[in-house]
Amino acid sequence: MARVDYLHDPAAPPANSVVPSVVAFVQNDAGEILVIQRSDNGRWALPGGGHDVGESISDTVVREVWEETGIKAEVVDVSGIYTDPGHVMAYSDGEVRQQFSICFRARPVGGEVRTSDETTQVRWISPADLLEYDIHPTMRLRIEHAMDTTRAAPYIG
Repeated sequence: MARVDYLHDPAAPPANSVVPSVVAFVQNDAGEILVIQRSDNGRWALPGGGHDVGESISDTVVREVWEETGIKAEVVDVSGIYTDPGHVMAYSDGEVRQQFSICFRARPVGGEVRTSDETTQVRWISPADLLEYDIHPTMRLRIEHAMDTTRAAPYIG
């Protein structure tokens, strides 16, 4: 299913759903960040996805990282909550989703990098290389906030 992101675009279609979702800023001991290339829009992003009925939000983080990357992760803390109504995602099935995403910091505890139906590539990258990747501005914001460990509280916006 294809996806188009709109950010404060007056031509964006109106949202018709809100789905609680997560993204995981997974950083290894070498300081590298786990990123995926999404199969729905071709952009690079942190792994993540929608919260399912019957699971805790930390279980969602662990499941999504595993499903999309093959990496087993452990949640460390929350770095931000993102609910900008000006960011909507239009899917080819007609759903237009308003952003509602919680970004968690996590650490890898096992597994091997692999792709999935939702990912065309999975990599560990150095933070210094982030500018070389096509990453949506809202995802870049999540990454910047997650890398800033001096914040006293999670970002809320």
